[in-house]
Amino acid sequence: MAAGSKHADVSPPVFLQLAGNPVRWRLLTELARSDLRVGELVAAIDQPQNTVSYHLGRLRAAGLVSMRRSSADHRDSYYHADLNRCGELLASTGAALHPGLSTAVQPALTVRRTRIRNRNARKVRVLFLCTGNSARSQMAEALLARAAGEYAEVASAGSHPKELHPNAVRAMRAYDIDLTGRRSKHLDEFAGRRFHHVITLCDKLREICPEFTGSPETAHWSVADPAAEGGYAAFRRVAADLHTRIAFLTHYLGIPTTTATPTTPTTPTSPTTRE
Repeated sequence: MAAGSKHADVSPPVFLQLAGNPVRWRLLTELARSDLRVGELVAAIDQPQNTVSYHLGRLRAAGLVSMRRSSADHRDSYYHADLNRCGELLASTGAALHPGLSTAVQPALTVRRTRIRNRNARKVRVLFLCTGNSARSQMAEALLARAAGEYAEVASAGSHPKELHPNAVRAMRAYDIDLTGRRSKHLDEFAGRRFHHVITLCDKLREICPEFTGSPETAHWSVADPAAEGGYAAFRRVAADLHTRIAFLTHYLGIPTTTATPTTPTTPTSPTTRE
């Protein structure tokens, strides 16, 4: 042992201090799967609202959780786990214990686990929903279809379909995805179809989302409507958010990592769509 090491800081890394609390760990595990409101978290972990709010505040202060006002009810908010931030802190936690636990050893373990999980896997069917099916759900569908390849069947729809927004087409070009010519669909087109996962991206639609055949696993991603904000920058932010979420979703679905590696976005050099 090196001289003076006994005087080193022996406090647990930040992630352990935060996530080591049972209530905060349960909050993170719930939010890792779906964006949720305080009342839903209270019910999910069976803790008083003041307790949940306090621990959410601690997680927000550390950047592990973010909050966004609901577009369905502005008096309410959705909470979202920043899995990238969690991953960074987990990596630094491992390295603090021993250099051999750095992220450099993780890819091989991930690939092996994924291959085992997919050895006899069925093709996963996923449906994305938002109100207009003109931007968010179309972008999510395209990103997952690209990442999953032959391992998934992906669709999208809306409760009040509108024409595909030109800025959604433009934003996806940065990921080498062409949405040109895609049509918006009403969710009624998928009545009776069986999906394994149904993911809502619009707070308003989540409130009226119908039940689907086969009781699929549901999740909610509270993503702002870029068309409501206006301007191409809003579509770029939504595309980046969805790109990150899709990358984690592919791992959750057991998609092989060689297929699920997302395309790094590029900056369009000559946009053809007017802002």
